Amino acid sequence: MTNPFTPAVKHRHFLRMALVGPAGTGKTYTALRLAQGLGARIAVVDTEHDSASLYAPLFAFDVLPLGSFAPQAYLDAIAAARTYGYDVLILDSLSHAWAGKDGILERQAKAAGPDQWGNDRLAWRAVTAEHNALIEAIMQAPLHVLVTLRSRVDYVVETDAQGKVTVRKVGLRPIQQDGLEFDLDVVGTLDEDHTLTITKTRCAALSRGVFPEPGAEVATLLRTWLQDGADPLVDDAAMQTLGAWVKAHPVSVPELMRRINGILHTTYQNPRELTQPEFTRVMAALTQDTPADPAASA
Repeated sequence: MTNPFTPAVKHRHFLRMALVGPAGTGKTYTALRLAQGLGARIAVVDTEHDSASLYAPLFAFDVLPLGSFAPQAYLDAIAAARTYGYDVLILDSLSHAWAGKDGILERQAKAAGPDQWGNDRLAWRAVTAEHNALIEAIMQAPLHVLVTLRSRVDYVVETDAQGKVTVRKVGLRPIQQDGLEFDLDVVGTLDEDHTLTITKTRCAALSRGVFPEPGAEVATLLRTWLQDGADPLVDDAAMQTLGAWVKAHPVSVPELMRRINGILHTTYQNPRELTQPEFTRVMAALTQDTPADPAASA
C-alpha cells in the first residue's frame, strides 16, 4: 500500500481575520489600518449605514453599502471583489449576516413560521446550508479577508451548593454563529482604549499579543507570516476553470495530466497538486494550443 501521507509544507496564503468588539472600540478603523498594510486595493462591504466612508479622508478604499444582509448579498460582494481584483476585502460587519435584516436568524424564524408548521429543525437545516456557503466563500476567496464582529455581554446561570441561582457575567461574545473562530487565522478583541488583544492565532509572532491602536506593526507581522512558504496550491475556482476547459475539449484525466506535466516538466498525478502560478502557465498553454473552432471562424 502506498503511503497516503505526504510531508507537510507551509504555503503562502491569504489572511482570514476577525476583529471583535462592542460599539466604539474602533473595529472599522483598525480593519482599514491593517488592510492598508496588506494590499494596495481595498474593498469594504458596509452594513453600518455608510459609516466606513467617514474614514475616506484617511484611507483609500472602495465601498459597497448593503441594504439586505442575506447570505447571498455577501456572496455577491465577495465574488465582485474577486472579479475586480481587490487585494483586501473588509466585511464590516459579518454580524449582520447572522442577526441583521434578512440575516440567518431572521431567515430561520421565517422558515419555521406558521406556513412551515413551526418546524424548527427543518428551518435550521435550510439556513445552515446558506451560512456554510458564506463561510466557505470567505475561506476560498483569493484575497485577504478581514471581518468585524459586534459583541455583546455574555452571562451564565449558576446554581450553588445551597440551590441558590445566580447570574454571572463571563465576558463579551461575538454576534455570529458559535465556532466561527475555528475557521479563521487570527481573532482579536478590541476594547474601549482601542487595544487589540489576540485571542486566537496561527501566526506565532502574534501569540498572546496585546497591541495598543494596532496598525503597521501588526500588518507587517501578518504580511511576513503570510508570504513565508511555498506558492499556494490551486483553489476551487481554478479547478472549476480547468474543468470547464476539459468539458469544452474532452480529454481523459491521464491525457490531461500528460499535457500538464509536459508543460511544466513535472510528474504530478492530480491537478490539485498544481500551484497557482503553475495553473496560470498551464491554462495559458492549453488555451494557446487549442485549435480554433471551425464553426466560430466560419
